[in-house]
Order: sequence, then C-alpha cells, then structure tokens
Amino acid sequence: MATKTFTDKEIKYLNSNKAIKAMLEAGDRIQPEKVLRYVNYEKRLETYQVELIKLQNWVIENNKRVCVLFEGRDAAGKGGAIRRITHHLNPRHYKVIALPKPTSQERGQWYFQRYVNRLPSPGEIVFFDRSWYNRAVVEPVNGFCDDRQYKRFMNDVNNFEEMITGGTMILIKLYFSITKGEQKRRFNDIKSDPLKRWKMSPVDERAQELWDVYTQYKEEMFNITDTKKNPWTVIKADRKSDARLEAVQHLLKRVPYQKKD
Repeated sequence: MATKTFTDKEIKYLNSNKAIKAMLEAGDRIQPEKVLRYVNYEKRLETYQVELIKLQNWVIENNKRVCVLFEGRDAAGKGGAIRRITHHLNPRHYKVIALPKPTSQERGQWYFQRYVNRLPSPGEIVFFDRSWYNRAVVEPVNGFCDDRQYKRFMNDVNNFEEMITGGTMILIKLYFSITKGEQKRRFNDIKSDPLKRWKMSPVDERAQELWDVYTQYKEEMFNITDTKKNPWTVIKADRKSDARLEAVQHLLKRVPYQKKD
C-alpha cells in the first residue's frame, strides 16, 4: 500500500494544536488525512466567521433586517450549521427561533402570526430552525393540519413573503438535503448516544417510513415557493462540514455588506 506524502504546509497543519487535539481524541484510530481535512475545515470556517462579524456590523450600522430560514429533513444538520454561524456573533443583535407546537390561542390565529411576531427588528438577524414551512411538509405528512389548511398556506405563502420583504428585510431560504441512508445512520448515532437521545421525537421515529411522502411534499414546496425574489438554496448535507461552509458562503453572498474579503 502506497504511503501518503504530505507537503510542508500539510505537515505544518498536522503539527497545529487543533490537529494534535483531534489525533489524541482519535486514539488508535488516527487517520492523518481525516485530521488534515478537519483542520482545513476549521481554518476556512474561522475565516468565514470573521466575515460574518463584518456582515452583522453592517446590518447593525445600517438598520437592516435579515431573516434566514433553515429547512430540511430531520437530522439534516440545521442546528449544527446555525451554531457555527452564530458562534462569534454579538448575541444582542441576533436570535435563533425554534418554535414548539402552537398553543391553543395560536391555533386560532392567522397561521403566519406567530412568525410575524418574531421577524427581525432593524439591526437584527433572525435564524429560524424550521419556520412557517412546517405547514408545507412536516404538518401535512404527519397529519398535523388538514388538506384545506395546507392548500390555503400554499396559496398564501408567496404573497406573505412578498409582503415582509417589501421594505429593508432580506429573506434567505436554505434547505439542507440528505440521503435516506445518511439520515438512517444519523438516527442510529443519536439513539446510541445518551447525550443525543433527547433529539429523537415521535416525528423523527417515522421519518424513514414516510420518506417518499416527505419527498412528494418537498418537491411541491419547491415548485410553488421557489420564486425569483425569494428563491430556495438547496445544500447537500451528507457531509456536515461541507454543508456548514456552503451555508455560510451563501449568507455572505446574499447579504450586500461592505468590506468583503
């Protein structure tokens, strides 16, 4: 078997504190190539996080409003991507919204009302870990809404987004896409880890069984709501590190902040 030859730059990376820590954690399963990929990922992510701080400062200084939707199948990595994006941001000027089931009062309101109340104020970024698009996929697949409610939502959503983006707000819609096999692998990992088991919900338990139904509703969502003004960006998320970097890259491209590097 041929031995991998590393460049001087790669050797320097492998001698960094992050690489040494990763190798120590790997124990007997050390794979230098894998460690090198990890260090490269961390360096790129750190560079992008510096740009995200510039982006946030621009939003604050210019009283802009940025709303980012993170959608995708269960275990697609939405939460992990949000954590990397917000890691070094000023917490006073951003919010992460992950809403629970609607209350009895909210169920009697206009569907979009609970989301309108949480849209960004001037100088603020809001990240939705799942959004109003629950009604486009998760709710109809799992019987949480009836056909009339679903059709009304699909008929109204583009007008709603047109309305909220008519002023200074930038709306960014990200969809994290994973394969069925990768979702199964991640579910098994979650179930076997006592620190992660809380993440599994009854909806997650049925996700593999209902895979094809989810696909049908997802494709219909794209067909109707992927508009020129408020398009979807699909991120292939089988490799979490690549998905996180791509998500950050897209934010940096979509928000016209100054002093981009």
